[in-house]
Amino acid sequence: MATPVVTRFAPSPTGYLHIGGARTALFNWAFARHTGGKMLLRIEDTDRERSTEGAVKAIFEGLKWLGLDWDGEPFMQFSRAARHAEIANELLSRGQAYYCYCSPEELAEMRETARANGLPPRYNGYWRDRDPSEAPAGVAPVIRIKAPQSGEIRVEDHVQGEVVFKAENLDDFIILRSDGTPTYMLAVVVDDHDMGVTHIIRGDDHLTNAARQIVIYNGMGWSVPEMSHIPLIHGPDGAKLSKRHGALGVEAYRQLGYLPEALRNYLARLGWSHGDEELFSTAQMVEWFTLEALNKGAARFDFVKLENINGHYIRQATPERLYEVMLETATELNRVFDMDGLAANHDTVLAALPELQPRAKTVLELIDLAQFIYAVRPLAIDASAADQLTPDARANVGAFADILKGLNDWSVEAIDAAARAFAEARGLKLGKVAQPLRAALTGRTVSPGIFEVMVLIGRDETLARLGDQAS
Repeated sequence: MATPVVTRFAPSPTGYLHIGGARTALFNWAFARHTGGKMLLRIEDTDRERSTEGAVKAIFEGLKWLGLDWDGEPFMQFSRAARHAEIANELLSRGQAYYCYCSPEELAEMRETARANGLPPRYNGYWRDRDPSEAPAGVAPVIRIKAPQSGEIRVEDHVQGEVVFKAENLDDFIILRSDGTPTYMLAVVVDDHDMGVTHIIRGDDHLTNAARQIVIYNGMGWSVPEMSHIPLIHGPDGAKLSKRHGALGVEAYRQLGYLPEALRNYLARLGWSHGDEELFSTAQMVEWFTLEALNKGAARFDFVKLENINGHYIRQATPERLYEVMLETATELNRVFDMDGLAANHDTVLAALPELQPRAKTVLELIDLAQFIYAVRPLAIDASAADQLTPDARANVGAFADILKGLNDWSVEAIDAAARAFAEARGLKLGKVAQPLRAALTGRTVSPGIFEVMVLIGRDETLARLGDQAS
């Protein structure tokens, strides 16, 4: 019987959950769900100076917003320091590690000597075969692993293929510091083993670490998890992704008006593919996901493509859900005017959303488009809308307002018919009437159908706004 798949997402809580980390979490989650396995969450908080409670909270909230649930309680790496030290001492007893008593000054001298000889600046194995009885008094030692000095270390990788490291290029790295705290290399291996992790999916910046970690696995006689090292995300210009490209925290994408299902869809395509499919549900991604479909080439982040995908999901969403997201977003951004306006006009906003959804690519755009519903008179008219309100156009607005005052049936059909008759009587195309009306009623050149706008805001508000702009 096959061993159940166990993946893990193991972020360091030194900042927000960035977009690259979110993609790593997504791939681990999708593979676990595809195989009916588990995805565990481990917070690698051993860097006590940089780890913060706020960052831990941001990771939890970011994953929950993305809809990436984990199995069981999160593991906190720092709390397992005693277990890490136990394994370091077991490696000592197995003859797979040793005490090193070198001072910082001696290590610096080793590095300088190596550089002078054209060699990599690293530890030279000085205490590897020395008797601890030679140790200087009063020096707290570190524990170093005994790395193989010849042969090869092979990383069998689902993405990179077989990657071979020459053992001679590895040094005897530290696994336990002189204060008894573990290094990253040791802690990761012990935790992955104890958590039963079967598959490691992470960025290819960890590929060199994989060779070192295999040394520890071998030293303990533990089986090595299957590995997949995915290329990092690059910006549109091919450079490593930075903040100017979109390397923001997941919460920033929420605040910019992206839906979690859109971000999941987009991130999945950054390094994984299923044929030529661009738009797919999360359920489809889980059904299709395999490690073999992970791409070896670096993916490029493209805000335009993300916006287009987000627009698709906005069009697919129900008005009820979008209303809640709009209100949550306005509240999070402390947009008090929109918070109050949306809350006070729930039914009208819901009725308007089917008209607004095709016009928006983000939730922020939806909020802006909905502002005509609760705008305060006299409306602020933007520059392009003001261009529509020429003296002749203002005169037509006033004349048409007089016709509207006598209209008994306040419906889209009745207002449409009245506008067409008005335009024909004046020898105008309908747009020459509709566009100035849109500018007067919304302050913008883009809105739902202008006759729908009139019905949404009602007769009294329509006539009042037209009166403000009529000449």
